[in-house]
Amino acid sequence: MIRVLVVDDHAIVRQGLIKILEDEHGIEVGGEAVNGIEALNCLRIGHFDVVLLDISMPERNGFDTMKLILERGNGTKILILSSYPEEQFAVRMMKAGASGYMTKDAAPDVLVEAIHKIVSGKKHISPELAEMLLDDCTLDSSKPFHERLSNREYQVLRLLGSGKKVSEVAKVLSISVKTVSTYRGFILEKMKLKNNADITYYVIENGLMER
Repeated sequence: MIRVLVVDDHAIVRQGLIKILEDEHGIEVGGEAVNGIEALNCLRIGHFDVVLLDISMPERNGFDTMKLILERGNGTKILILSSYPEEQFAVRMMKAGASGYMTKDAAPDVLVEAIHKIVSGKKHISPELAEMLLDDCTLDSSKPFHERLSNREYQVLRLLGSGKKVSEVAKVLSISVKTVSTYRGFILEKMKLKNNADITYYVIENGLMER
């Protein structure tokens, strides 16, 4: 029996996923969590073969949560199920250790197939994501770190580096605070930085300050 932990901060989404999986032979939903902190608590007291993990969540985002789950080294597979299109986060999540990436508009049978696939040791990716991963492998490694960011990540980088708070960045870009925090996590990982002070130093040194 494949034990699954469903992690998403939207109750409707969680219940919908549970409903899809509870009728599937060989799959058991062993728990649910609304954020990364709850997810890690569930994993401390029980074993799960697969974690269905959202990216943008309060308390601790999906990217940070995934890293902590993988650091446990107990073989738990991570299937990212996100509302973000693949071109925004999929390559980064796969390179960071996810076993699969799906958008939330995928068909239920694709979700079930993906769970079985990653438990068998394979990766679940779409043909489009496979092409993006291939393109990413051929990127010029001599490029400055900020040139490897997506357009939105670059915007967040410049705003944070110019001294704006996460809430202020969210207001400027008309996106949620959760989404800004998620972008910040990807920026730190991709640019090998540790905190906002590092971001500020990088932005100043490279002349990227918002004017």
